[in-house]
Amino acid sequence: MTGFPYTIRDNPDNAVAHFVNMLMSAQGIRRLGSAAVDLAYVACGRFEGFWEVSLSPWDMAAGVLLVQEAGGRFTNFRGVASTVYGKQVLATNGLVHDPLVEILKRGLAEGVATSRS
Repeated sequence: MTGFPYTIRDNPDNAVAHFVNMLMSAQGIRRLGSAAVDLAYVACGRFEGFWEVSLSPWDMAAGVLLVQEAGGRFTNFRGVASTVYGKQVLATNGLVHDPLVEILKRGLAEGVATSRS
């Protein structure tokens, strides 16, 4: 699952490239519109993972706690442990975390290449 920030036109962390890369690698992508619900669904096993950029801490604090208490993982797009104050959110059931990190790293690299063009 994912969401897009209200500032999508600013293309933070190359959000569109992340979406395309994930779309080509995943069986399907959902966008529900609420990071709190998305994270709760990851925690309860309804979905395997969620990524987004530029969330506010209050949008994810409770959901991140649910994911962690359920045994899931929460990092930035490079797989480094993060906090609710980080700009990048990747939360998973833990089983698909590393493959999702690799996909999101490609989007980060594409964003660097795009910003230098």
